[in-house]
Amino acid sequence: MRPILLIDDNPLQLKIRETILRQAGFQVSVATNPESALATLRALPDRVGLIITDHLMPGYSGSDLVRQIRAAKIEVPIIVLSGMQEAEPEYDGLDVYFRVKPFPPIELIKLAKSLLESDAQQRGAA
Repeated sequence: MRPILLIDDNPLQLKIRETILRQAGFQVSVATNPESALATLRALPDRVGLIITDHLMPGYSGSDLVRQIRAAKIEVPIIVLSGMQEAEPEYDGLDVYFRVKPFPPIELIKLAKSLLESDAQQRGAA
């Protein structure tokens, strides 16, 4: 399975999610801001199997980031985590899995596993 790219400007939230995902057996790369995430994705678009991003980040929203990812034709599953249910309409038509925080770790692990397995199957069929 390809690695997860985890994006969050909050160092504590980033570390907690990274630890949870690594303990569940996932390979995880981290980015502390959208700019570094985009640089990683543009340099290695086929090396990321799943993106998990926060919605609110300084100078960016998760929907801005997702629009840039989609505009770059990077087709990878994206999970957006937000404490704001009202932000979900910002992602209409962007093909994301929007989840409201707090999102239980076990549910994050299940969703990540399902999306990565689906990605691996699709890549194997291509």
